[in-house]
Amino acid sequence: QVQLVESGGGLVQTGGSLRLSCAASGRTSSSYSMGWFRQISGKEREFVAGIERSGGRTDYANDVKGRFTISRDNTKNTVDLQMNSLNPEDTAVYYCAATPYGGVVVRGVWQYHYWGQGTRVTVSS
Repeated sequence: QVQLVESGGGLVQTGGSLRLSCAASGRTSSSYSMGWFRQISGKEREFVAGIERSGGRTDYANDVKGRFTISRDNTKNTVDLQMNSLNPEDTAVYYCAATPYGGVVVRGVWQYHYWGQGTRVTVSS
């Protein structure tokens, strides 16, 4: 079992930055690839960014590439999402997730076995 707890959401103006953090617990959490997803009310949850277990490979959705950076610290069992140049279209609930496909970065919601409770990000115009 892996438990995930997100933090760092909030309200920010267009062009601003936020840093989300996900704290993972569980004996094998560092062997999992991790991802950040987001969900707008009434829409499907979508992939934002992912990082494989060693941190050597990352992947980003096209609309966040160049603005968001995912990183992990396996000594602290944390995964962060630095979000810069935010715009109102980034407003959503952001979720941290873990997948046992540890050596690759995957984008499918169905491929992630563990989820946090979500943290809300609101970007005002």
